[in-house]
Amino acid sequence: MSTVEALSCQEVVELVTDYLEGALGPDEHARVEQHLAGCTKCDVYLDQIRTTIRLAGRVDAASLSAEAQRDLVEAFRGFAAHP
Repeated sequence: MSTVEALSCQEVVELVTDYLEGALGPDEHARVEQHLAGCTKCDVYLDQIRTTIRLAGRVDAASLSAEAQRDLVEAFRGFAAHP
């Protein structure tokens, strides 16, 4: 019987989008679930991400000012440039 290696918090953070989108395989999904069951901090993080997705889904791009759109694009460019 093989032992499944536990995920670190960093690994869970890196997998959270795929986890929420249902894009993980069954083994990886189970590892994330196992970690979340025992890690309050990651469980809180997951709730924060779910809340962010729910709230961001309400923003209509047409309702943003040109300045806000420019600021968001720059923020994402900066994020992508510094992984």
